[in-house]
Amino acid sequence: MNLKLTPGRLLAAAIVVLAFWVVHGFTQALLAAGVIAIASWPLYVAFCARLPRSVGQSSGAAVFTVAITVFLLAPMVFACGALLHEAHALLHGLVAADHKGLPDWLAMTPVFGPWLAARWEQRLVLPGDLSTMTQHADPGALLGWAQSLGQFTFHHALTLSFTVLLLGFLYREGGSLALGLTAVLRRAIGDRAERYVNVGARAVRSSVNSMLVVGVFDTFATALAYAAAGAPHPLLWAAITGALAAVPFLGYVAVAGMALALGLQGVPTTGLLALTLGCAVLLCGDKLVRPMVARGGMRLPFVWVLMGCIGGFGVLGLAGLAVGPVVLSLCGELWEQRPREALG
Repeated sequence: MNLKLTPGRLLAAAIVVLAFWVVHGFTQALLAAGVIAIASWPLYVAFCARLPRSVGQSSGAAVFTVAITVFLLAPMVFACGALLHEAHALLHGLVAADHKGLPDWLAMTPVFGPWLAARWEQRLVLPGDLSTMTQHADPGALLGWAQSLGQFTFHHALTLSFTVLLLGFLYREGGSLALGLTAVLRRAIGDRAERYVNVGARAVRSSVNSMLVVGVFDTFATALAYAAAGAPHPLLWAAITGALAAVPFLGYVAVAGMALALGLQGVPTTGLLALTLGCAVLLCGDKLVRPMVARGGMRLPFVWVLMGCIGGFGVLGLAGLAVGPVVLSLCGELWEQRPREALG
């Protein structure tokens, strides 16, 4: 393999580095669009095959982009809206507790009860102290918090917009881009390029499929669990839990929030039972369902899949949930190639 540095190659490398520097702020949008496009490419090909000949490639890509965007965003928007509604009810429960004092059942809770009671008595001695504290909050701190929230919302709205635009472009030009990428990799690393591309594509699809299957499984299973526990609105809370459970450990937030809301409403036994059953369902989804679905495309132990999801999410956001396991799968493929090369 000839790796001689020439002025032409140096110029090409400089242009590539400059291009990455220009678009580095859109890394999350690029990765998210790439992950969605790779995971849904077989569906897109089947969709285009059924379109009339009069429908052009650009129109088909646009229609499919809209459909995928609605399919992915609708559950998350619903879950966020429902959580905001339930958070409003939870605030009402906190206000009632502020006037009546800490509920007896919460103070008698093992392990955490005495600690909560001590903190409540230390900071909120008299009824209404919580309202007084909020009325005397620092306006500057509230303004800074509101500004940070606005920047967070604007950044993610911009990222989402560019993700949708890039997704439409990838659907339209995905075939030629895949061929070009494979050709570049083949010149760089030889005949193994196609194998690495196939491993990466299978890992992406397995990772995304595992997220979707876990979300659906947790939705139906927690609906049965909440109904068995006697929790109000079991279907609503199950939908919230399932939408958040696609991200590892995030579903537990919904289960804990529901249990806390039920406790403040005066039904702690129901809340505790729903918490236990909900956590059991989420544990089965993460420990059993996710590895079973992901096993077809990623030959990784569960702990590595979990570390890839969590580590990728911490670095790259939602796209990292799929990118993290893919990177570890490619590393595993490289590790397996070493003995083969030595024997060859």
